[in-house]
Amino acid sequence: MNKRTLIERLLIFFIGLPLSLALVAFLPQKNHLAVNILITIFCALGAVELSGMLKKKGLGLRRVEAAILGAATPLAMTLLVSFHVDSMIIPILLMGSASWLLVSRIFLSEKKLDDAIVGISAGFTVILYPSLFFSWIILMNRLPDSDYLIIAFLCIVMVNDSLAWAFGIIFGKNNRGIIAVSPNKSIVGFIAGLVSSALVGIGLALLLPNAFTSARFPPIVSGLVLGFLTGIAAVLGDLAESAIKRSAGVKDSGFVIPGRGGVLDSIDSLSLAAPVYYIVYRLLFV
Repeated sequence: MNKRTLIERLLIFFIGLPLSLALVAFLPQKNHLAVNILITIFCALGAVELSGMLKKKGLGLRRVEAAILGAATPLAMTLLVSFHVDSMIIPILLMGSASWLLVSRIFLSEKKLDDAIVGISAGFTVILYPSLFFSWIILMNRLPDSDYLIIAFLCIVMVNDSLAWAFGIIFGKNNRGIIAVSPNKSIVGFIAGLVSSALVGIGLALLLPNAFTSARFPPIVSGLVLGFLTGIAAVLGDLAESAIKRSAGVKDSGFVIPGRGGVLDSIDSLSLAAPVYYIVYRLLFV
């Protein structure tokens, strides 16, 4: 890894993480509307990046269409959480998006009819990923102590990612290549990431008892389970996006974030981890 990439990665951790935490801590209005809007924007951009990769495999979709479809789910959840719109808004917008994909292809010219199934397939894909997964962060804002919950979630995932990368660089030279989709990942990196997630989960349960008190298990056990399972989901999310990129023949999903590549490269771990974190937290602590 060259010096520039190393500096960019460190800046993301030491500047990007604090900025993310500050956004959650200091802009809690309307159930963190600012956070919810940012998530919606990220989902739209991620959908555009995914659409670009799908095009390399013949699954074409216009950028504007991809952005709108990608924003549908987080927009619906934002309306629900921040403006208390009826929960039917979620299936309504999802059905509207799906209906658009199907009905709009009716009016294609005869020359383009062969591409109908291609556009429909790509459209359903960008509705689901990353939007349907990443939007679970918005649902966290409906829970008590949502400030702590989101900050805790970000810490678990980002510490996992950062320490896995650091330990992999330092100690992982001789134990890489275990997974074909990401041959630079090392066993040491995986272990370091999962251990760090578990330790962060334990620390949260001990330091924030109001938000992380479980009636079922001791705090250490509950924190360990929450951190460990979230960490596993974060690793799998990263690997899943690596599989998509490798299939598309690209190194990065985009280029908008220095040291990280595209939006998808930055939220892949968060996307798959968000629903796992939310569900496990509800089972253990609510």
